[in-house]
Amino acid sequence: MSKAKLPATTKKSKGDEIASGGSQDYVTMTIADQLFGIPVLQVQDVLGHQRITRIPLAPPEVAGSLNLRGRIVTAIDVRLRLGLSSRPKDKPGMSIVVDLRGELYSLMVDSVGEVLSLSNDDFERNPATLDPRWREVSTGIYRLNGQLMVVLDVPRLLNFTTLEAA
Repeated sequence: MSKAKLPATTKKSKGDEIASGGSQDYVTMTIADQLFGIPVLQVQDVLGHQRITRIPLAPPEVAGSLNLRGRIVTAIDVRLRLGLSSRPKDKPGMSIVVDLRGELYSLMVDSVGEVLSLSNDDFERNPATLDPRWREVSTGIYRLNGQLMVVLDVPRLLNFTTLEAA
């Protein structure tokens, strides 16, 4: 697979970089009626509802673990991670599998949408009115036809030490 040459980058908050000009592809997901996105290159797999085994003494956001083709995957309830209420039991969710430093994580969400290719010029920093917990795990936002898409920063989302003090 050949890699396209990326344009020059522009520094954003907290050391994040995003290319100026060009576009970025995001896998979209819905959590509690809010649209979120993750850069498509960070996504390993998308799964339907899975049987999850609870892990004793794990933080509440860690829903448990599941077996994906022989690999153990830690399941994270993104709703709880973002300070939201649990998903109703009668509504099975979906999962987006990401790889962080060689470990697989299943991000449990309400639903997975489409892949959107968005212009880097439309990317905005997090607004001051965004919930502080969300701001901590987000690189920024896109305004899409009257809807806000919050771009999740997967390493910060999975860094459990940053949200324990919040």
